[in-house]
Amino acid sequence: MVGSRKLGKRVLGIYLPLAFFIIFLLFPFYWMSLVSLKPTNDLFELKYNPFWLQTFTLENYLYLFQNTAFPEWLKNTLIVSVVSTAVSLACSILIGYALARLRFPGSNFLGVGIFLAYLVPPTLLFLPLSQVIVKLNLYNTYWALILTYPTQLIPFASWLLMGYFRTIPKEIEECAMADGCTRMEALVKIILPLSTPGLISAGIFCFTLCWNEFLYALIFMSSGPMKTIPVGTVSDLIKADTLFWGSLMASAVLGSFPIALLYSFFVKYYVSGLTAGAVKR
Repeated sequence: MVGSRKLGKRVLGIYLPLAFFIIFLLFPFYWMSLVSLKPTNDLFELKYNPFWLQTFTLENYLYLFQNTAFPEWLKNTLIVSVVSTAVSLACSILIGYALARLRFPGSNFLGVGIFLAYLVPPTLLFLPLSQVIVKLNLYNTYWALILTYPTQLIPFASWLLMGYFRTIPKEIEECAMADGCTRMEALVKIILPLSTPGLISAGIFCFTLCWNEFLYALIFMSSGPMKTIPVGTVSDLIKADTLFWGSLMASAVLGSFPIALLYSFFVKYYVSGLTAGAVKR
């Protein structure tokens, strides 16, 4: 009797809310996949169950690859995301390490200032940045986004890595420096291998923002074949009042897949990296 009561409380208190949360979280992905695999006629047929697949088809995916420049959008998005993430991580490692280990006048103020820079809305920055891009003649090139994305990525990634570096005991690198390593060698050979969860967390964060970013990509790189997936999906699959729902959902599914794959394999490191600097030692 007592065991059944405990089981009932566990079901009502844990499993039922968890099941509701999982359904609520995964339903948009289920709906996107469902619509992308339906023929166009089935989408507007009221006699069919909208939550089930009556007829399976890949015509929406074929349309995406044969009648749009989706492969080019995918290539552009991948290049910009990978390079921007690499640049942002390289800068954030140096900034985060300097703020975590070095003591110099204004270091605390600089750390807070870097984080506050992340809170500035991108809508306030794209006007001055657009002038810089035009003057440097970088419009509609990869560098237009590669140089602008780090303005949003570096502040948060630096703050995140600074907190993670502070959880690593100073004595480890001090021993390495006593054995003849320079500070830079201690950072590369000692600190970075120990900071893998933090680096993965910052990398996933940067890559996700680059992959999904729309405003800067729309303004700086939206002509011809240089579009990214978010821009190309909206501009080429929405014609006035006509929406190609099947292809739109197919593009959304393919655009979400790399991010979902990243989080599936590295979610443990992502969570540990985000929470590592939350408690002082």
